[in-house]
Amino acid sequence: MIVLENISKSFVTKNGTVDAVKNVNFHVKKGEIHGVIGHSGAGKSTLIRCVNLLERPSSGKVYINDVEITSLPLQKLRESRQKIGMIFQGFNLLKTATVYDNIAIPLKLLGLDQGEVNERTVKYLDIVGLADRHQAYPSQLSGGQKQRVAIARAIAQEPEILLSDEATSALDPETTDSILELLLKINKEFGITILLITHEMNVIQKICDYVYVMEDGQVIEQGQTIDLFKDPKHETTNKFLNTISQRKLAPSLIDQLKVTGSVARLTFVGASAGDPILADTAVKFNIKPNILAANIIELKNGVIGILVVHLNGEEENRKKALQFLIENGVDVKELGVKNE
Repeated sequence: MIVLENISKSFVTKNGTVDAVKNVNFHVKKGEIHGVIGHSGAGKSTLIRCVNLLERPSSGKVYINDVEITSLPLQKLRESRQKIGMIFQGFNLLKTATVYDNIAIPLKLLGLDQGEVNERTVKYLDIVGLADRHQAYPSQLSGGQKQRVAIARAIAQEPEILLSDEATSALDPETTDSILELLLKINKEFGITILLITHEMNVIQKICDYVYVMEDGQVIEQGQTIDLFKDPKHETTNKFLNTISQRKLAPSLIDQLKVTGSVARLTFVGASAGDPILADTAVKFNIKPNILAANIIELKNGVIGILVVHLNGEEENRKKALQFLIENGVDVKELGVKNE
């Protein structure tokens, strides 16, 4: 559906050349939701604009439905872009136009007749839950409502792909959740492939099938969302995950709790997240687990449970207990507290 091959993008400034994107490759399958996460300046906004050639790559190729759009002449490129919708952090609504006209005007510019324009505008306003606000102006709407108008405008052109450039970063958490639910609904009902960028791990958590982690213009880690949440490899990925789940303990907390012996992070995936495996382990190996941190994370395609546990007991029993947990499908990461 979307294939990026060795995409790089450089900008020439008065201070020299800036390499914003460096040799990025990925493949988004039809009907999936993929997310790109990274801190400010990681290159993700430049990357997503390379998908529809709002930014033309300095090198590399972009394929949409097996067509290399980087080689298309301008007219063919314009036709290809009609299959790609885009929503932005800043909404980009016409301030002097009503909600209805913000959706209808782009459709008229596509050459649709008035009947089709009206039908689509009414239909997609209803889908985003704003049918009763069609005569309102952007200044009369909340941030979440403005973003819903922007989404309606994008999908009213009935694209195959929807690009989202930090679409929820200006919204409060409750409104963010409602927009993410709307994107999930659109993906499910219309089969629209979604590629989004964000710096918020909860966005990845709630709607993405696959995730790419960017840093300094490069993709430093990628994989199925549930796999990255279970076993992240890169320190940057760990830092993002720490924003929604306590995966390690601060040294000050360890000192405060006077923790000695074995401390481990236990990660449970899927049905095992609800099993009493830790209780069974405590009985079987005569250890006393003290739970220092716990969280259950609901992903789009699964559930992950995370426990940071201090294990009290004989050292040999602790080792056997951790091995038993591993053999029963629990991902175990020893955090290395001894000081006994």
